[in-house]
Amino acid sequence: MKAIMIMFDTLNRHMLSPYGGPDWIQTPNFQRLAERTAVFDNSYIGSMPCMPARRELHTGRYNFLHRSWGPLEPFDDSAIEMLGEAGVYTHLITDHQHYWEDGGGTYHPRYASFELIRGQEGDPWKGEVRNPDGLSLEGLHPIARKMYRQDRINRQYMRKEEQFPQAQTFSGGLEFIELNHEEDNWYLQLETFDPHEPFFSPEQYKKLYAHDYKGPLGDWPIYGPVTETPEDVRHMRFEYAALLTMCDHYLGKVLDVMDRLDLWKDTLLIVNTDHGFLLGEHDQWAKCVQPFYNEVAHTPLFIWDPRTGVQGERRQSLVQTIDLPATLLDYFGVGLPKDMQGQPLRRTIETDEPIREGALFGIHGGHVNVTDGRYVYMRAAANADNRPLYNYTLMPTHMRSRFHPQELQNIELANPFSFTKQIQTLKIPARTWGNLHAFGTLLYDVHNDPQQKSQLQDSKIEARMLSLMKQLMRENEAPDEQYERLGISSS
Repeated sequence: MKAIMIMFDTLNRHMLSPYGGPDWIQTPNFQRLAERTAVFDNSYIGSMPCMPARRELHTGRYNFLHRSWGPLEPFDDSAIEMLGEAGVYTHLITDHQHYWEDGGGTYHPRYASFELIRGQEGDPWKGEVRNPDGLSLEGLHPIARKMYRQDRINRQYMRKEEQFPQAQTFSGGLEFIELNHEEDNWYLQLETFDPHEPFFSPEQYKKLYAHDYKGPLGDWPIYGPVTETPEDVRHMRFEYAALLTMCDHYLGKVLDVMDRLDLWKDTLLIVNTDHGFLLGEHDQWAKCVQPFYNEVAHTPLFIWDPRTGVQGERRQSLVQTIDLPATLLDYFGVGLPKDMQGQPLRRTIETDEPIREGALFGIHGGHVNVTDGRYVYMRAAANADNRPLYNYTLMPTHMRSRFHPQELQNIELANPFSFTKQIQTLKIPARTWGNLHAFGTLLYDVHNDPQQKSQLQDSKIEARMLSLMKQLMRENEAPDEQYERLGISSS
């Protein structure tokens, strides 16, 4: 038995043809994929953003109520490592540069082998002292200034399509498949950072979306409210579409090789993402600085399981990222660890059998959100200071740095959680996302209002969704202060 996961970052469900995406966006291979797989209509994120989602891909349990961005913890059960221990060869090939930063450093060594492709976003890859010609960095946050500068340097080394990180990532993945297709018991995670911003793609894809535009280079939106003109927003969407079509092209290469080598008979295929992205919807760009509307939280998911033979069918059951490691373990006959909250999806693929009543999702210190598949309830912090809030971790790192000494001045030891295996963790006062408080608590009926344009005012539905949220928080052993922060009781 074999398994392949093709994971894109920032893949927008609502822009893919199998999910009713606009006809001007070209994604023929995603349509082809939908005809060969079970297509999930109610797939949701869990923890945001990139590395919290990847922790869920290893552990099968929520990250966001206990800590922010960070590595795997010493007490975490990694499904990838468990597969290796059970005799399954695991290989990762990725251009997702967060794996080799401080906050992602313990993930890729869990695989038997891994190949890291350099150059995406602000990856500190090529070294040049001078600034690229014509680059203006005025008015940018210091972190953004550093990333923008590095990105423009990196782009100078991507003149041909085959030099782009995504192209190299898929080339390596296809090489692994060709080399090992006659072998048994392996798992390939082929993971590209695209179509994450910046929306930088070869000219041949941009030509598919040619349009009149005389504004500045616009392929990297600033997180937050839209302040640009409608023309700028339209241009940014075209840039995203071009990169999305590039992703579609390379997805097609994997489908081609699966057809040619007849891998469908014994190879599980999962095509997924960590989250979506706002491209001007709700008058917002990006993610993380606003509540997680469906453009971000409601994700595409395609699965072919050769044990079931289900293809070209839709599934309505509510599923999440945490279910994917459980599905992999089940597929290879490896028992699930007791702390894993996700459930195998084999029966859901076969018969649309439900596995959960509700799905919890969010970012550490942001809204706590819950959906039952019809309603989405977003609970805001009760106070503008968004406190109390703590990180529970033994790995005190942010995305690109260690915790600073001043952040550790009031450190405590917390009592163990059941999933920390009787180990006490550090309890560290956390940075907060105070601006999220301004959006307030929100309730939407996503069946009748899928674009979440009109807030629902219904006290009975809100009470039911709040009860479901608290139930899931208790099951996740949410710390007491999370209830206090949200202004709710734990009972």
